[in-house]
Amino acid sequence: MRSRGWDAVILTGSDPHSSEYPSERWKQVQWLTGFTGECGDVVVTPDHAGLWTDTRYFIQANKQLEGTGVALHKMRVPEQVPIPRWLAQTFSGSEPVIAIDGLCASDAFVSEIRNACAGCDMVSVPDLLSTLWQDRPAIPQTPIFTVDPGESRGKRLLRLRAWMSENGCAWCLVSALDEIAWLLDVRGSDIDYNPYVISYLLVGEDSAYWYVLKEAIEDPVTEKTFDELGADGIELRRYDDIEDALGNLDEPLLMDASVLNAHLCGIVREPVDRPNPVQMWKAVKNPVEVSGMKESHIKDGLAMEKFLYWLDKSMENERTVTEWDASVKLGSLRAEIPEYRGDSFETISAWGPGAALPHYITPRTGAPVLEARGLYLCDSGGQYYSPETFGGTTDITRTVPLGPCTPLEMEDYTLVLKGHIGLAMAVFPYGTPGPRLDALSRIPLWSHKRNFGHGTGHGVGWFLGVHEGPHDIRQNMNPAAIVPGMVVSDEPGIYREGQFGVRHENLLLCVDAGTNDFGRWCRFEPLTLCHFDTSIIVRELLTKDELSWLNAYNSKVYETLAPELPGPVAEWLRTKTAAI
Repeated sequence: MRSRGWDAVILTGSDPHSSEYPSERWKQVQWLTGFTGECGDVVVTPDHAGLWTDTRYFIQANKQLEGTGVALHKMRVPEQVPIPRWLAQTFSGSEPVIAIDGLCASDAFVSEIRNACAGCDMVSVPDLLSTLWQDRPAIPQTPIFTVDPGESRGKRLLRLRAWMSENGCAWCLVSALDEIAWLLDVRGSDIDYNPYVISYLLVGEDSAYWYVLKEAIEDPVTEKTFDELGADGIELRRYDDIEDALGNLDEPLLMDASVLNAHLCGIVREPVDRPNPVQMWKAVKNPVEVSGMKESHIKDGLAMEKFLYWLDKSMENERTVTEWDASVKLGSLRAEIPEYRGDSFETISAWGPGAALPHYITPRTGAPVLEARGLYLCDSGGQYYSPETFGGTTDITRTVPLGPCTPLEMEDYTLVLKGHIGLAMAVFPYGTPGPRLDALSRIPLWSHKRNFGHGTGHGVGWFLGVHEGPHDIRQNMNPAAIVPGMVVSDEPGIYREGQFGVRHENLLLCVDAGTNDFGRWCRFEPLTLCHFDTSIIVRELLTKDELSWLNAYNSKVYETLAPELPGPVAEWLRTKTAAI
């Protein structure tokens, strides 16, 4: 920094595609600070280094940053000071030179800094860390295959071209990896847990160029996929050639500056900044995708019930089981499903104090031993696909008692379940944004002066990302409506640092609830099939309607899964789902 005259350097926790989960090559924040959370940006000045992250990671960040000299700056709290404002305050009255890896920061984020820090000189330095990060991983290139979601890539590209025509542009650049995967009906594994292919897609009125090639292709599955794409008029280009392509484009280009990185935005000659509709199209699942999601959750539920049975008997028989052992066991049960393509995120397997970290990382070595008391939390999911059967993505959290629980554990457990049920039972007008539903899950907690810092719900893709937009359910305003065909999680929680954590999560499918004189209505249908343990519920905290929902849900779990479970597991599940 001194040799280049930089007053500040900013490193984001994302990649050139604004991905939530970057590949190893772009885990710059982790390399620099040791912080492993999925959400974190760093600012370094001559006398300060700070990490900005949100409420999900405060406890984790405090532990991982201890002794590094990196200060924690808290986001999503009333007293938050975002990076643009912090820079403006720090360099008030001066004109600082601020360097940023423009490949890994959206143009919208860079604009926020410019607007907040008047007079600053923003310098974009692509791959800024490469001179220091000597063994930096290469850009991944994994085998690529096609999927059949019930709609061809040709039809999806036609929809996009019609939208382009309506907006008066001959070209559209798609840089979000989930959108590219959806448009082209392709999948890969360039990023852990996400079946994405790192690439850019440039779509014209009658042409499409996929900037995807990094190395020589010798994989027969990928070669077959490329042949299919070529037959559909999609030309393959080298990944790095996107810069020259944009620089030579003389016509207006539709792009989304909130997603596209600042470096490429700076190359575009005639940008038209507008969010494309692909996120919304992708979020509304078609009948084939809905059917696949339902089947995925049945198979996933069978694995979960086998796992919870194993866990229950392990505690009963006083076996030594660590958090990591439990995670491995669940993974092995999912792996028995023929359509299983891997986990949809890293399993959170946590007992007691570990469960108080919403995004706890289970240690592979030296993991805590599960004790036959208190609460165990497991947040996990799977990716499933077979061209002959079904495809889908799952995400489920269950908190279960491993033995005697304290009155506080029982009360928190019940209040979180009450919040979960409150959202699951929602009936709401068509077009309602998710944040307007958020309080349904929080009111039971608020009434006891308790709360949680993360969002209540996120969108989920069809054999794609476990976290997808444009919709969500959280306290900060997002105008995206929740409409039939969308999938969203329902996951309220309570976390008590150093003690325990509770979270109950199902995936919900938004479905039509009819139309009357007051308009069109929507409701939720649970996709997740795995029982809620009722043994420690404080019954008087639940209303008659809430108890009725809980009993009906557990009954459906038993009726759906028991016929496909081994005899002892089915009998155990019968007792676990008995009405209360």
